[in-house]
Amino acid sequence: MTIPAASSAAGDVSRKRVPDFFIVGAPKSGTTSLHQMLRGRPSVFMPELKEPRFLAGDMLPRAQYADGPREAGYPKTLDEYLALFAEARAEQLVGEATTTYLWSRTAADNIADLQPRARIIAILREPASFLRSLHLTFVKGRNETVKDLRKAMSLETARRAGKHIPRRSHRPQLLQYSEHVRYMEQLRRYHARFSPEQVLVLIYDDFAQDNQATLRRVLRFLEVDEDESPADVVNLNATSSAVRSYQVKDVMNAVSIGRNPIARPVKTAVKALTTRQLRRGAIGTIQRRVVSAPPPGADERFMNELRRRFKPEVVALGEHLERDLVSLWGYDALD
Repeated sequence: MTIPAASSAAGDVSRKRVPDFFIVGAPKSGTTSLHQMLRGRPSVFMPELKEPRFLAGDMLPRAQYADGPREAGYPKTLDEYLALFAEARAEQLVGEATTTYLWSRTAADNIADLQPRARIIAILREPASFLRSLHLTFVKGRNETVKDLRKAMSLETARRAGKHIPRRSHRPQLLQYSEHVRYMEQLRRYHARFSPEQVLVLIYDDFAQDNQATLRRVLRFLEVDEDESPADVVNLNATSSAVRSYQVKDVMNAVSIGRNPIARPVKTAVKALTTRQLRRGAIGTIQRRVVSAPPPGADERFMNELRRRFKPEVVALGEHLERDLVSLWGYDALD
């Protein structure tokens, strides 16, 4: 995908609002929380839709899912993308957050073509814990069916060749787990198109320990007034829960949405007999007790294998940021 520098099918891009800043990732590292905190500020406009994904041309879904319900509402043209920011006031700073822009090999160039003056925000997390959390999220969303992280990562080569792809995986390219933590390669793509002053790299641990301090750092980077009413403190992404039963989850989704012939009359009857609050409470209870389960304990032996594997990446990142990430993330204790 190439982003036109000055025009779109419906008119001149220069007459439309384009984002001033981008939260590019990584996933499971607090980007949702930062998005919410920035949206709560009067001087910032961010669309309700997080993850527009439009500028990552290498993140297209598989052909059979391109027009499916999960893709509804996501922009497919430049005009649809820019329409997300049409309601921003002239005095507001405009931004968006898509975590796969960091993973993407095309997003940095597309962002630079659209907005050369853009400011880029990345949040990075210790590789092993990040990959465990990402894998649990993929399993929960059925993008991944292999519940053991070690086995899932062992399939990367086969999956690159199109084998062992889960039937419901919309974007199997994201199952290349190792590529998600090639932090220096990802940052180089942005440094190749943006000056150092335009790129802010945050560490997840700092955000988790004091998200207000991190927010103030982001506001200074964006040159936004820090004295506005502060955003509420929000919880960062916790490790995803597991799924007890996909069958029960499918039934719950079918009844909630009412898409198939069996689910529609069930949904109608439930709505007639209950209030919305009761329905939400019942669905939440079933989700917690029947569908969801606490995440399985981490395989610490494999976690340490991953840390040894990715230690050179951590060393390089620490040198780039001029920070001792080896000690912060416990890599100095590896045998």
